Parts: sequence; structure tokens; C-alpha cells
Amino acid sequence: VSTMRTCLLVMLWASLSLYVDNMSITRRFVVEMGEMEEEKEEDRDGGKGEKLLKRFKRGWMWNQFFLQEEYTGSDKQYIGKLQSDMDRGDGTLKYILSGDGAGDIFTIDENNGDLHANKRLDREDKAFYTLRATVVNKNTGIKLEPETEFIVKLHDINDNEPIFTKELYTVSVPERSNMGTSVTQVTATDADDSMYGNSAKLRYSISQGHPYFSVEPDTGIIRTALGPGEMDREKREHYQVVIEAKDMAGQRGGLTGTTTVNITLTDVNDNPPRFSQSIYQFSVPESMKAGTPVGRIKAVDKDLGKNAEMFYNVVGGDGLDMFDVITDKDSQEGIIIVGKPLDYEKTRSYTLEIQVQNTQTLDTRFLGYLPTKDMATVRIGIEDVDEPPLFERASYMMEVKEDAAVGTAVGSVRAMDPDGYNSPVRYSIDRRTDLDRLFNVHSGNGSVFITRPLDREEAAWHNISVIATEFNKPLQTSRGPVYIRLLDVNDNAPTFASFYETFVCEKTKAGQKIQTVSAVDADDPAGGHKFFFSLATEGAYRGNFTVRDNGDNTAGVLTRRSSYSRLHKSVYLVPVVITDGDFPMQSSTGTLTVRVCTCDREGNMELCNAEAQTSSAGLSTGALVAILLCVIILLMIIVLFAALKKQKKKEPLIISKEDVRDNVVSYNDEGGGEEDTQAFDIGALRNPEAIEESKQRRDIIPSDTLYPPLRQTVIPSRDNADVRDFINQRVQDNDNNPTAPPYDSLATYAYEGTGSVAESLSSLGSASSEGDQDYNYLSDWGPRFRKLADMYGAEDSDCDS
Repeated sequence: VSTMRTCLLVMLWASLSLYVDNMSITRRFVVEMGEMEEEKEEDRDGGKGEKLLKRFKRGWMWNQFFLQEEYTGSDKQYIGKLQSDMDRGDGTLKYILSGDGAGDIFTIDENNGDLHANKRLDREDKAFYTLRATVVNKNTGIKLEPETEFIVKLHDINDNEPIFTKELYTVSVPERSNMGTSVTQVTATDADDSMYGNSAKLRYSISQGHPYFSVEPDTGIIRTALGPGEMDREKREHYQVVIEAKDMAGQRGGLTGTTTVNITLTDVNDNPPRFSQSIYQFSVPESMKAGTPVGRIKAVDKDLGKNAEMFYNVVGGDGLDMFDVITDKDSQEGIIIVGKPLDYEKTRSYTLEIQVQNTQTLDTRFLGYLPTKDMATVRIGIEDVDEPPLFERASYMMEVKEDAAVGTAVGSVRAMDPDGYNSPVRYSIDRRTDLDRLFNVHSGNGSVFITRPLDREEAAWHNISVIATEFNKPLQTSRGPVYIRLLDVNDNAPTFASFYETFVCEKTKAGQKIQTVSAVDADDPAGGHKFFFSLATEGAYRGNFTVRDNGDNTAGVLTRRSSYSRLHKSVYLVPVVITDGDFPMQSSTGTLTVRVCTCDREGNMELCNAEAQTSSAGLSTGALVAILLCVIILLMIIVLFAALKKQKKKEPLIISKEDVRDNVVSYNDEGGGEEDTQAFDIGALRNPEAIEESKQRRDIIPSDTLYPPLRQTVIPSRDNADVRDFINQRVQDNDNNPTAPPYDSLATYAYEGTGSVAESLSSLGSASSEGDQDYNYLSDWGPRFRKLADMYGAEDSDCDS
């Protein structure tokens, strides 16, 4: 009842306010008739020639009208009345309306000034209209009052419901958030007038989403309504919340708008990984190699993304050293792999304790007393496999002296069947590793012995492979590498490091060193090489030269005389005995060749005997034959070139007088006769020998340094400036043209001058290039063309005859 009473009071108040506004607007300001008469008298006096000031007083005035929007009546909506105090009610006045919507939306009764609205109006489209009104005489059409402006305002009614900026909101909030955590804010708008009443005053409420979320009535901020223990993503992840916005400040009878908010709880790391089972069992064959996967185990984490990433490690068990575990990053599984070779005969099963935990820091606020890690037991059984024989060692290294006799044992290998059967084993050598068959192995006991003589200087190491095969199962084989090192024995004599040859001057000094010699030895003694040098015990050379051991495995050859004669003896062969210092001692004799030569004061060789020169040249028979062949080939080439040159006939410069392409004549300048005519002779290209040496080449760019000018260049006069400019322009165009022909092509820079008596002599402009023509008229052109007339006239006469 109280609500109905309030509504009635509101409606009564609105009606009264509208009536009072209309009454105040239609109040008239009466104009005294005396004042009007005075104005008329002043007009009359002004007609007599005196211009008096007129004061016009408005007869009616109003400010604004009010009209309620969304009128639903069947008749026109009455707005108010416009009345002028000049209206006497005799029907002589006419009211005229203009402005926004005049005649369409708004009409006025021209007789009495009643103002009506013809259409249903919406304040949200247009809140007010500006109109103008005036009064005219019906008979004369003269305005009786000036035009006056007034406003028609629309009163707002609650005809628009609140509208949210989005029809659907999608937001998220971390799980385990505290109560009252802000999620998001929704906003709605109302098109009604916020300055008039409560039509646009909104209140927010939640119609769906209790008891998890709440919304602030004035701001539209959505907050969590439950504590961390209730907002658990693992229990429920998605929520759909419906928010209402109601105008009239949320009072009864207001309009409502709704929106939907989809809220997702984002994950936090509040769950440790847990194994789905406490014991895992696997079995693998003993032949499985290290690094091979055995099986997979998996723990489950209720979290998502990085919060669910985990890693596994072996923390205990008797298989701690035999197995390992790695984490598959994609599936988050633990892969158990073999760490070391397995042996069924030694251990037939293993037990592993594997631990799993998160890679990211775990939020322990919600775990209480729960552990952050989990453990599982893995039992691995080893299966027996029929294995090949197994050598006692992974490889064998043996040593033997290189002079050991054939049949000497170098060492032995041993392999056995690792299975329980203990099958006998026989041995053999893989001949692909011993192609020379230097070694063999006893098939029963694995003893390796020598079958051929050995030489350390040929190969210091021998790497062979011994094959062990079970007697009962020939397919079960294994290989054992055997490395045999040959120990050195002093069985090689030292020799000169190279071929030594030197000379001695005829005039020298006694004790002069003429050569330093060194030695090499193929042996490799443990203490290093030690060589001794001396002269042979017998020979005439002992009176001429001597050897001095330097003590560093080198020796110097010295003279014992102060003079030698190359005429008496030109070459000396000096035998040098080289002895090593190992046991048994080895020695050899090397020969040093010494030539006797004539020398200058500084001791430089000047001349030796022919025998010495031949010897010094050191040319072998093959070298002499090669030199002779080169000389013969060179002579044959010379003879062939001379014959070709003799047989080749000299080609004339001009092959045929009828081939106009062979001789291109350029008339670059009028006048001057034959002296100024330069011909580009293609025949010269065909026979380069006919080119005059003094004539410059035209197939390359001329050079001032290589071809000096033959005559001084004539500076053109001012009269020929146009010719010079034309030719320079043509030259520049050809130089800058990327598609221009090469230098051996003809580029014509011809310019036909004006005023020449002879006009152009080019045959290209002639009407016909062939046929009988009379060239006698050339004699009339002057002495420069007389010779040309004789040549062509003679040719014609010959043809006629």
C-alpha cells in the first residue's frame, strides 16, 4: 500500500509541474493601447519630414514548453497555447510556426495559437526542438510582431533498459585466491536521462554464480566470495556468472539488463606428483647394452603446464650403480635405462628406489603435512641369454724382439663360455687383420706365436684380432684385439744422411774444413743414436784428407795439404767409416766425392776440369735423353713454321673491286681530295702482313705514348664550330652507349657541310649503284678530281672494248 501511495504522489507531482510550466509560459504581457496610439502618431509626424525614434514593445513572450516522450495516445498531443495580446479574437490574426520539425512534427492552429505534436517522440533520439513563431495579418500578410524563438523539451521516461559494454566477459583468477580478490569489473549504460529522476541510476547484482562470487552494487566489480580452500581448480575449473544491471536505483519496476561472465581458475603448483602404483616390475635380457631402455614409469600431477613438470632419480636399491632413470620431457615419464653390462650368472635381479618431484617450487600452504615427493619401488629381473665366449681382457698387448725365431711364442689369450654350460672354446686369427700371416694362434690354449721372420723397420706394431668360437655352437663367436709390439735389435748399420759431394781449391790451407757429414740409422735404440766417424785404414787419400768427429753425430772433413792440382788429379773419393754405439756394433763406409777446382781469393769456385764438371752436373742418362728430345722437337717446329710461311701466298688488300664492303671510304670533310680520304680496309684485317708499320691500328684504342701524332692537329676555325660540336656529340653518345660495338667496328661521325659544289660523293645516296655512267664531268670540278675522272673513264673504256 505504501508503494502504491508513493507512485500516486510521484505522478501527481509530475502532472502539477507540467501544468505550472505551461501556465507560466503562456502568460501574456499586455501592451497598453495608449502606447500603441502614440507610436501611430509618431509615424504620422515622421511622414511630415521629421524622422522620430520609434520604440517597439513586444506584445507576447514565452521561454519553453515541456512534452512527455513516447506518447501513446491516439490524438495529437497538446503542448500549449501561443497567444498574442494583439489578438482581439476577431479572426484577423494568423499564427505562423517555423524551426525544427515545424509542420511535420509540430503544428500550430493559425487561428488560436494552439501547439500540438503530431508524432511519437523519443528523447534519446533528440532531447529538445528549437522553434520560432510569429503573428501576421491574414488580409495583408504583414507581420504584426517580430519572430520569437522558443524551445520544446522532452520529458524523460524510463523506456531504456541498461546495456552492458560486452555481452560476454571471459576472465581468469588464480585458484586458492583469498576471499574478496578482484576478478574483473563489468559496466552497463542506460540511455535515459541521468539528470532527471532515477531512470538511469543503475544497481548491479549477481543472479547466477552464488556462492562463489559476488558483485559490488555501485561499481560492478566482481570478487571471489569463498576462501582458498573452496576455490580449488582441481575440483572445479570453470564458472559461469550472470550479472544484472537494474535502473531506478534497483527499485521495483525498474528495467534490467544482463551479461555473462565466464571465469576460469588458473593453476598454481599446489599438488605434488604421485605414482599411480607403488611397485613396478620389469625383466630384461642380460645381453642388453648400456643405454638401452628397460621400461617406463609414470607419476601423476593434477596441476597443469610447468606446474606439472617433474623429474625422476634413483635414490636407493642394489641396482643403484647398474641402472639409471631419465625424464621424458614430452610425456613426463621416467625411462629406466641400463647403466652397465648385465650378467645373469652373477646377479639375476635388481631393486631400485625411484623418487619423483616437481621441477617448479611447490606451494606448500595448502599441503599441510603431505609430502612434496613420492617414492616407488622398481624390480628388474635379468633373463639368461646364450652368450658368445668372453675374453678375460678387453684387449691384449704383447712384445717380442724383431729377431725372434719362427715359432717363438709371443703371448696367449683366454676366453671362456659365460653361460652355465661352460662349453669348450677354440681360437683362430682373423686373417683380414694379418694378411702377411706373420702370426698364428694355438686353437686349444690360445698361444700366439710367430710364423715368419719379423722386421721392426718395416712395421713396429701389428694389430691382429683373435676369434674365440664355442665348439658346440659355431655361431657363438667373439673377438679379442691383440696389439703386438716389435722390440728393436741393432741389425742395421748407419749410413750417410745424404749423398755428399764437395770441392777443394787448388790453393788452400792445411786443416781447412771442406764438408760436414752426418748419418742416419734405421734402428731405434732405447738410449738414442750415437755415431762415430773415421777414415778407412788404407788408401792414398789418407795423406790428402782427414776426418774429425764432432761428438754430436756429425763429423768434419778437413784438408791435410795446402795445395792441390786439378791437372794432376781432379777428383778424390774419400771413404768415411761410420759406426754406431749399440750392441752388436754395426758399421758402414760412405764415400765423399771431392773435386779440385780453381778458386778466387775469397775461396769461391771458378773452374773445374771437364771430368769434374760432368760429375758435378750429375745429369743422368734419362735427363740427357729428355734434353735431346726437346731440341729435336724445337727444330721440327722451326722447320714446319718456315715451310708454312713459304707456301702461304700473300693475300691482296682488296680481293674484289665489286665487294664494296671491303673498302669503306669516309668523307668526313668536304674538299681536300684524296689526301683527306681515309679508308678502313677490311682486307688489311685478312692479311695483317700487308699493313703498313707506320700506320696506326684502328681495331684498338689509340694511345698517344705508343703512336705519336704524325702531323700537327689543325685547330678548327669558328666557321667550323658547328661541325666540331656535332662530331663531339656523336663521339660522346658512342662512348656512353653500353650497347655500342667494339673498337674493331666502324662508327661514322660524318657531317655533310653546306655549300659544296660537288655535293656528296657517297654512292649510298645515288639512285643506282650499278650501271653505265659518264664520269667525264669530274674533270670540270678541278685538278683534284681529274685523276679520279681518268680512273673511272679508263675503266669504262676497258669495259666497252
